[in-house]
Amino acid sequence: RRLKFIAYVVLRKKAQRNTQHTIHMTVRAFFRAVKVESAHPPYDNITLKVSYPALLSDSVEARNSGRMPADTTHAPFPVVIFMPGINVEPAVYQWLANALATKGLVVVTYSWIAEEMPGYINLTPGVDLTAVTPTTYGTKPTCPALQPVLDELAKINDAGHKTEDGNSVLSGLLDLNSIILGGHSAGGTMALQNVNPNWFPQIKAAFSYAGHTMASTMLGYAPGTILPISTNRPLLILGGSNDGVIAASAQRYELADDSPTVALERTFNEGVSGGKQDKYLIILQGANHFSCVHPIDETTGRPFLDQPTTQPDTRIRAELITLISFFIDGHVRSNPQARIALKQQINSGNPLIALSKLK
Repeated sequence: RRLKFIAYVVLRKKAQRNTQHTIHMTVRAFFRAVKVESAHPPYDNITLKVSYPALLSDSVEARNSGRMPADTTHAPFPVVIFMPGINVEPAVYQWLANALATKGLVVVTYSWIAEEMPGYINLTPGVDLTAVTPTTYGTKPTCPALQPVLDELAKINDAGHKTEDGNSVLSGLLDLNSIILGGHSAGGTMALQNVNPNWFPQIKAAFSYAGHTMASTMLGYAPGTILPISTNRPLLILGGSNDGVIAASAQRYELADDSPTVALERTFNEGVSGGKQDKYLIILQGANHFSCVHPIDETTGRPFLDQPTTQPDTRIRAELITLISFFIDGHVRSNPQARIALKQQINSGNPLIALSKLK
């Protein structure tokens, strides 16, 4: 028995030595705080979470700090800046950040508490209401969060920029000329409105879920006005056939049609210029307004207005990842096979696709 025990201990120690520096690919993240110079305290700070493909190791540094090196297989990494819906915590988009990071992307989510209208303090993607009036729309960015986030990404990528724990794990690994905007609901609207290359030439594409550019009459617009998306960049506009939040918001635009998809369809039909075959509208069958979040937080936002989904939520999320990944690979990473795969995904009798358009 003693010999068996000694043999067991020897083998265990040997196994520990062999696995001590074993590395596996995973997703890790770190936080940053940035200041918005145009905002007033206490609403002038944004908290970023930067998710990246990492190598999980049993090093001393990892054990002490949790800091993991990047998996540089797909570096330099394109960067997705994902903008949240109003009062939707960024944690519910972490599933999406993780999925995209495993495909060789860096994903930034953020939290900004702001008082954009007197008396209304919300978690917001950042909306400059002075930039969305009938006389100002199109003259300047509508999302004041974007430039501070882009500036912080430049610092993270700068090999000479020191953080409290040493050089950034992503120093020199970001492709800052391949920024992708993404967003949900109001964040999706911000993604669509700010993919303008005249403002942000480094932003190469945008995707949105449940975002549109129909303008509220409270801002002085005529009923049903669609604001144009001033871009020649690739766009992926996603939505759900059971979006109860958009349907319940028809009064904001003084619409008689309270269809869950009319705002998205009209945004694509009237607000998007075509001709390059890189602008997509895809409506998912049975998906609702919050199908891109997991887990859903019923305590904030407006999920009580939503309609039930008629497809398994896991299946809807898997489809979203497939579509977004093909879109980014095809139109940002310039992979022609991914563009073909995206078109096949939406044109092959896919039961999850209720409607698709391309122009």
